[in-house]
Amino acid sequence: MRLLIVEDEALLAEQLSAALTAAGHAVDVAPDGEEGCFLGETEPYDAIILDLGLPKMDGAAVLRKWRAENVTTPVLILTARDSWRDKVDGLDAGADDYVTKPFVMDEILARVRALTRRAVGAASPVFKRGLVEFDTRSGSVTHSGRPVTLTAQETNVLSYLLHNADRVVSRTELSEHVYGYDEERDSNTIEVFIGRLRRKLGAELIQTVRGRGYRVVEE
Repeated sequence: MRLLIVEDEALLAEQLSAALTAAGHAVDVAPDGEEGCFLGETEPYDAIILDLGLPKMDGAAVLRKWRAENVTTPVLILTARDSWRDKVDGLDAGADDYVTKPFVMDEILARVRALTRRAVGAASPVFKRGLVEFDTRSGSVTHSGRPVTLTAQETNVLSYLLHNADRVVSRTELSEHVYGYDEERDSNTIEVFIGRLRRKLGAELIQTVRGRGYRVVEE
């Protein structure tokens, strides 16, 4: 999954990015509200972590602008403001969840997983298709109950397909959600990842829909 962090504290942004990247996500970072607002409007993120106290453009203003522009990406607010009114204002501006600083990183990871699940109508943190199970909490994958080792990119491709299992996903869309803003995107490499996943998890898991893209099989 592809995430955006809008945070002006450089060390915190680095720590968040490292933890989320280690969890298998593609992560972009914006250091101020203006850049964050632009990226949120122009790039296809699966979730956004947004600080309220930002330079150039306040986080609440960024969020209101996104929602006014029909940007529906789930947003997790980070705030050092512990007033209940600030939290209410953030939720009313269009946030889906919030965390008060300081926080435990595991809580951020869990809330991001919950946001991306809810966005596609999934309740369980474990996605099951055929003989394959993917646990979003640990990033572990099994086939017929046996653990399967995947690379970070393979895991990201599988995760996005499973989160969008009710529809066909194009190669272009996949590349937009597994690579960051500054990474070179080549939709042709998606075929390589799909081929590897089929070899490791069974050729029947991912179907090719000619001229449209890929979808995972029904349970």
